[in-house]
Amino acid sequence: MSSLISVLVIACCLACAPASARADAARVRLVDGIVWQPDNAHADPRGDWDKIGAHELIVQWTAVDGIAFVPGAGMRAAPRMPDWERIGQEPWARDVIVGLAGRFDEAAARANASQLFIESMRLAEVHPPVHVTGYYFPVEIDPTWQNAGALRTLLDALPRPLWVSVYDRANVGGVALAEWLDQWLPKDVGVLLQDGCGVYAREPRVAREYADQIAAKLGRHRVRIIAEAFRPQVGGGFRPGTVDELRPQIDAYRGYRTYLFDGPHYVSADIVKGLVDAYRQR
Repeated sequence: MSSLISVLVIACCLACAPASARADAARVRLVDGIVWQPDNAHADPRGDWDKIGAHELIVQWTAVDGIAFVPGAGMRAAPRMPDWERIGQEPWARDVIVGLAGRFDEAAARANASQLFIESMRLAEVHPPVHVTGYYFPVEIDPTWQNAGALRTLLDALPRPLWVSVYDRANVGGVALAEWLDQWLPKDVGVLLQDGCGVYAREPRVAREYADQIAAKLGRHRVRIIAEAFRPQVGGGFRPGTVDELRPQIDAYRGYRTYLFDGPHYVSADIVKGLVDAYRQR
């Protein structure tokens, strides 16, 4: 009888709990956030990524190719401006790392890094009305960029906290990548490590080794992981990763702050539900 009473008491407590508490109980903690790469087709991101733990949004950029997704930066406005007020109230965007100025083409971004710095300084002054937890300079870095060290002067002047993204196209390995970064990257700039799983460059286990090796050199607090939530598609382009493809990434990166790239393009409500169901069954 006493056990039955206990069950009834628990049931009553759950029924009477605030909606927010019940919502928290319905979530599983798989990732810390998502990345959103704004473009004209994805200027109004909507999703339920908080159900898998997401509470921090990384905005890939707030201007790309000279077109701004925020007003007031003295740049041409995007045809569709995001509803930043609404985005900032989403549970998956309680905290936001604001991406600055970028280019769709990587070679163009690297060649025009100084211009992107100028645009980024303007964007930092008119950042969207969200809870900003940092900034991201979206010129992606890898060891094949021979003069990447010239970025240091630009990075020194950008607002803090500041993050850059790093990957290893040359497959030099985590130790060598860490040594290279330590030679020129400012000591207070964090690294968002792209895991390479989306293009089959490496397995999650190996990406975790990269993260550990970079963290050993730069400090664990400076390393977070971008889990690529896409895969090559037959015929060209990319498709969303399946639940079974994403789970090894999520499992391998436990202990690091992890973000899915990217939510609006590749992590649908069906994928979220599939992940929630898969981990609850475990």
